[in-house]
Amino acid sequence: MKGTVKWFDAKKGFGFITSDDGKDVFVHFSAITMDGFKTLEENQKVEFDVVDGEKGPQASNVRTAE
Repeated sequence: MKGTVKWFDAKKGFGFITSDDGKDVFVHFSAITMDGFKTLEENQKVEFDVVDGEKGPQASNVRTAE
């Protein structure tokens, strides 16, 4: 699935991605697969999988969109 980072708080380690179909999906820093410091920038284009988390859908395997 593709989407855009809505916001991400690096200090708290989580944020939200808006998928291309308009739904907001929770993202935790542990789901980011990129090397280095695991953070995301607002409006960054990403690709991700969606899994069922404790509080609903959440992003998994988050990576920069190609």
